[in-house]
Amino acid sequence: MIELTDFELEKYKRQIQIPGFGREAQATLKNSSALVTRLGGLGGPTALWLAAAGIGKLVIAHGGNVTPSNLNRQILMRGDGIGKPRAPQARETLLRFNPDVDVIAYEANADETNAADWVSQVDIVCDTSPDFRERLILNRECWRQGKPLIDSGMNGMEAQLTAIVPPNTPCLECLVPEVPDWWDPKGFGVLGALSGSLAALTALEAIKVLTGYGEPLTGKLLVYDAEDMSFDTYAIHRRAGCPVCAGQ
Repeated sequence: MIELTDFELEKYKRQIQIPGFGREAQATLKNSSALVTRLGGLGGPTALWLAAAGIGKLVIAHGGNVTPSNLNRQILMRGDGIGKPRAPQARETLLRFNPDVDVIAYEANADETNAADWVSQVDIVCDTSPDFRERLILNRECWRQGKPLIDSGMNGMEAQLTAIVPPNTPCLECLVPEVPDWWDPKGFGVLGALSGSLAALTALEAIKVLTGYGEPLTGKLLVYDAEDMSFDTYAIHRRAGCPVCAGQ
């Protein structure tokens, strides 16, 4: 394990002071890696908070170019970057914020051709894509490789979050057996502050799973509605006959 430097002990001292966290958890973060896909209103601040916490390596992925409609929430992008690829801008922003993090950026979205390679490079996956097809692909690959998956998503002012840890928890396909009929691939309404709030919780769950600190949302689904600030947590169970995790 690579030890913490004196500079890192000073930089992260406020979180090291948290009872039960300490140097051991901080050193574990330094030696940990995460995949975050994609880098939009949810994935961007998720990656930023992981970088802020001192994770050692981030693999980030997002295809396409920045559009004007991205800029209400995609905080790793820039106003002068419209029309330019998203992933390099995200990498540059993360490295400006924390140059000590190893950031690998892919200018693509997750699919059957790249998921196995990307998941193999990291210790945990933060699945922050708005595309249910991508989320189900990553769920299957994480389960196959035995890698934890933090799955989060939102629609309008509603958000949900769970931690999937093979082979101990239900998988995403237990909750979402197939791409929902109501899902619109053209997008949905989103307020940046809502996606940012969920991103912070997504990063927090990843940190908890990686370090063993606290009690993550394993076997539980957090659902909240930011319009009236109502929060609920539901127990979730493995679905009989699930083609991904049944029999585990």
